[in-house]
Amino acid sequence: MSDRQIVYLTDAKLITCVLQNGLAEKVLDAAKNCGAQGATVSYARGTGVRDRMGLIGVTIDENKEVLRIIVSAEQAELVFEAMYLAGELDTPGKGIMYISELDRIATYIPENVLESVNKK
Repeated sequence: MSDRQIVYLTDAKLITCVLQNGLAEKVLDAAKNCGAQGATVSYARGTGVRDRMGLIGVTIDENKEVLRIIVSAEQAELVFEAMYLAGELDTPGKGIMYISELDRIATYIPENVLESVNKK
């Protein structure tokens, strides 16, 4: 058996933002300016909402961009607010976003970072 072990990160949140096509880059830039390290961008097709929004005279593209960003619990509110404002999510049909609690995260952590944490 290997002497490798998993180091878990805690106190993190996942911000998920489903956006109108073409807005992800602008929203991602706002998140990075607040300290977010990176994101996963994927593409999706929305259904259902487009018909309802048409009643208020807003045409909504069914193609969506989905942005997922993991941030520390301390950063979450600041990054969330910046993303919301950059995506103009207070405008009908622009998108929706939410924050999820993460129980644990596992990824590569450099030895020097682990050593500095263990010394504290």
